[in-house]
Amino acid sequence: MMVTKERKAELIQQFGGSNKDTGRPEVQIAILTEDINNMTDHLRTHKKDVPTRRSLLKKVAQRRHLLDYLTRKDVNRYKDVIEQLGLRK
Repeated sequence: MMVTKERKAELIQQFGGSNKDTGRPEVQIAILTEDINNMTDHLRTHKKDVPTRRSLLKKVAQRRHLLDYLTRKDVNRYKDVIEQLGLRK
């Protein structure tokens, strides 16, 4: 269910620019999105897994807060992240 080290390193490189730039909102949003997608797939097969569902809701809320922050700071970066991750349709 968790993001592997290799996948996390790829996301950091793609969204952060360098391997050590993990604090950028884009990187955090990308990692949360990967986690959310994995948890959603897990919950499709394990419908009664309540702790995972609660964790999923917390991660979705955390991603929402980061997206709101990014919207306030720089709308262009927000639009780039949304487009790259395919969050809005």
